[in-house]
Amino acid sequence: VSKMDGASTEEEDGAFTSISLTDDADHSSKSVHSRAESLLPKMMNADMDAVDAENQVELEEKTRLINQVLELQHTLEDLSARVDAVKEENLKLKSENQVLGQYIENLMSASSVFQTTDTKSKRK
Repeated sequence: VSKMDGASTEEEDGAFTSISLTDDADHSSKSVHSRAESLLPKMMNADMDAVDAENQVELEEKTRLINQVLELQHTLEDLSARVDAVKEENLKLKSENQVLGQYIENLMSASSVFQTTDTKSKRK
């Protein structure tokens, strides 16, 4: 506890109390003022606790949203990779279908079963 020029004293909780330099017989206003100042830090602490609780809730919500965004990013990456794999498989199958189509055409042209017949030449 220290006295600074007789104008104020520091209480245990760090709050300062104003002391009148005049010799007033009425100390009741000083007492009320001192009491209000000692309640102020407690009220501020309660407000800070409420703010801390709100900040904690906001932090948890932000963390949840960040985790959700990261999960969605991974899902998007997986889906994108799957789309690329399906496109690649599709191109491969198209190429195989072209090869098989050409092979079937070659077989049909080489086989007499699929040859067109000219009906006029058979009648003569």
